[in-house]
Amino acid sequence: MNLPIGAKLIGVGAGVPAAVVTNADLEKLVDTSDEWIKTRTGIRERRIVTEGETTSGLAIEAAKDALAFAGVDASVVDLIIVATSTPDNLYPSTACMVQAAIGASKAAAFDMEAACTGIIYALCVAQQFIGSGTYKNILCVGVDIHSRFLNWEDRNTCILFGDGAGAFLMSAAEGENEILGTYLRADGTGGHLLHIPNTGTAYPHAGTVPTKSADRFLQMNGRAIYEFAVNAVPEAVRAASAQAGIKVEDIDFIVPHQANRRIINAAAERLGMRPEQVVSNVDQYGNTSAASIPLALWQAIRRKQVEPPATCALVGFGGGLTWGAAIIKWTAKDRRA
Repeated sequence: MNLPIGAKLIGVGAGVPAAVVTNADLEKLVDTSDEWIKTRTGIRERRIVTEGETTSGLAIEAAKDALAFAGVDASVVDLIIVATSTPDNLYPSTACMVQAAIGASKAAAFDMEAACTGIIYALCVAQQFIGSGTYKNILCVGVDIHSRFLNWEDRNTCILFGDGAGAFLMSAAEGENEILGTYLRADGTGGHLLHIPNTGTAYPHAGTVPTKSADRFLQMNGRAIYEFAVNAVPEAVRAASAQAGIKVEDIDFIVPHQANRRIINAAAERLGMRPEQVVSNVDQYGNTSAASIPLALWQAIRRKQVEPPATCALVGFGGGLTWGAAIIKWTAKDRRA
């Protein structure tokens, strides 16, 4: 992308609840089994918040971790973008709460919502701000707590989701632009396939007619989402690669949204990616929505699967429907190491 100023990712961080919920735990709640869940999703366990834990709290933890990774003080952050579908409040924004907590006193802050693709949207917006010369250092945080919007009697949805936050720190680059190519798409005609209907102004919070209990929870057409995702991921990666001026074969790793192992495998196969090129931690964290891509890369770096320099395709898909990708050259090293 031809922007006056280049950008690069210099930090990655995570914030996850301490409580682990295993498939064996879910066997006590719904008619399911560890084998059934692993076979269909690849998930063994997930992190779930306990009382008192919040979206803003997880986001703050991830933001601080990303700053520490980069060895950067919060005072230099110019903008904070938080991608979330599950904020603490309608306002103030989660981003403003992060800004206050980390001491980024000169930073502007706002939330954005693109469901599980939110972190990709945030990175693309951040690149534009940096590329235009408006800002130099931007924190992008993806965070969601879906456990409080799940029907824990529905085995088709409650097994899939976990809670967590992941963060990237993007900075102006003096040399080569390391955000090589981006691609964003949406199709609002598919919005009904994955939605949480209970928090907007269309929801009858007051009135004489009681709402149905099912209307309080996340609702998903699993088959339709699968078919959408296995086509959207290859499309986004190919389009972003073309914009970056590289071939898919030049990509070292794909870091997809961690929705379901079957989706990840099917999409990777369509792209011709080898198993060792696929970054995934869905078995440990489940679907953490906007947090899943930075969480997956954060863990891959910690376990030395991804080591700099590496060309990575970050690719997301989710409710909206939304999908998108960012091709990055990862060169950052943990300055705490």
